[in-house]
Amino acid sequence: MTQTTSVLVIDDEPQICRFLRTILSSEGYVVIESEFGEKGLSEAASHPPDIVLLDLGLPDIDGLEVVRRLRTWSTVPIIIISARGQETDKISALDAGADDYLTKPFSVPELLARIRAAIRNVYRKSNAPVDEIFVVGGLKVDVTRRQVFVDEREIHLTPLEFKLLTMFIKNAGRVITHRQLLMEVWGPDGIDENNSLRFYIHQLRHKIENDAARPKYLQTETGVGYRLHC
Repeated sequence: MTQTTSVLVIDDEPQICRFLRTILSSEGYVVIESEFGEKGLSEAASHPPDIVLLDLGLPDIDGLEVVRRLRTWSTVPIIIISARGQETDKISALDAGADDYLTKPFSVPELLARIRAAIRNVYRKSNAPVDEIFVVGGLKVDVTRRQVFVDEREIHLTPLEFKLLTMFIKNAGRVITHRQLLMEVWGPDGIDENNSLRFYIHQLRHKIENDAARPKYLQTETGVGYRLHC
């Protein structure tokens, strides 16, 4: 992270904005603020930020609408910071195109970690090597050659397992909802394949994790989906 990394905060709570401004500025981020969704969209267009922190309960338009409209022209990472903590709220935001979700109140270390992860993901995508080799910890995946290694030992994945893993790699650090996984891997007709999804996640963990009961890489976001930790 450099001094020029900018964060757009869209939130109408003055206390939260002051808190975020203080914390983020002390970490070297440049903070841009907006209390309205419409103004936030204008700021994102005129001064493209490196990451967006967005509240869902805004005074003019709902945060979900901000996400949807922003996603029509920008791939900037969006982290929702909201008092709405229901699983349905999280799923709706992530399905709309948000990258992550934090429920208020949240800890400063967790917020900063989520921001760093989101920015790393953008950097990884923009600087991906030609052969598309993904490495995190002892997990190494050569996407082009369809080879997977765990602690330098090659393992075999079924085509569907590899398709799942590839989707996680493309979205490393980002929460992917059950619905997104089902639509991507099984298609529109596979939206009711939840049992199959759980089965293949279980199988994938047994192959890439040292301890499938305590996964290091493929982590569960309870009731929402999964995240490939990076």
